[in-house]
Amino acid sequence: MASESTKLSIAARAVEGSRATRRLRRTGRIPGVLYGGDGEPLAFSVDGRELRHALAASGAVLEVALDGAAAPVVLKHAQYDPVRGDTMHVDLLRVNLDVAIHAVVPLELTGTEDAPGTKEGGVLEHVTRELNIEALPTAIPESIVHDVSAMEMNDTITLSAITVPDGVTLLDDPEETLIATLTPPRLEVESDEEIEEETGLVGEGAGEAEGAAGDADAGDVPADAGDSSSE
Repeated sequence: MASESTKLSIAARAVEGSRATRRLRRTGRIPGVLYGGDGEPLAFSVDGRELRHALAASGAVLEVALDGAAAPVVLKHAQYDPVRGDTMHVDLLRVNLDVAIHAVVPLELTGTEDAPGTKEGGVLEHVTRELNIEALPTAIPESIVHDVSAMEMNDTITLSAITVPDGVTLLDDPEETLIATLTPPRLEVESDEEIEEETGLVGEGAGEAEGAAGDADAGDVPADAGDSSSE
């Protein structure tokens, strides 16, 4: 659970279009927008390496520093390069540490290989991978973990089975939100009738091919092959 904020220094920037943004990224800085709270939206840039370290650090709250002033924020959205995975743009949201906010956190499943149904050859499908929650900014967990090591074949887990830390409220429907299923493996086996039908079709095709070959051989005999007596 987040208890301390991670500091991040930002600098105001002018919005000058995509070409200027590409030049900015080539210098190692990442563009972003800071909004929410009582302030106006602010376009900023941040050192790419410092941003990576801040986002990787424990805790959901970042403390951004600009012109000597600091404010608590949370990461609202990040855009990544689809090939390299580099951060291309970030949206930061100003928050009040005393007011609960909505957030999305990843759901991790543990014990998937230990589940009896998995050991019997079943397929465990992780259906819902992110949860909508409400919590104070400092109480937002990095992730929510659920142990599925007791799942049997044909078991189903819904959100109602998930336990969350104190101060965290789940916002999705507890009974309708499907978390995971464990089902038998799907085997595609042809029936005896399908096999016999395919075998019959192959046999018919072979017979037709032989008949066609015989007709072709007969047609290849010269018309005057039996008229040698007339010479």
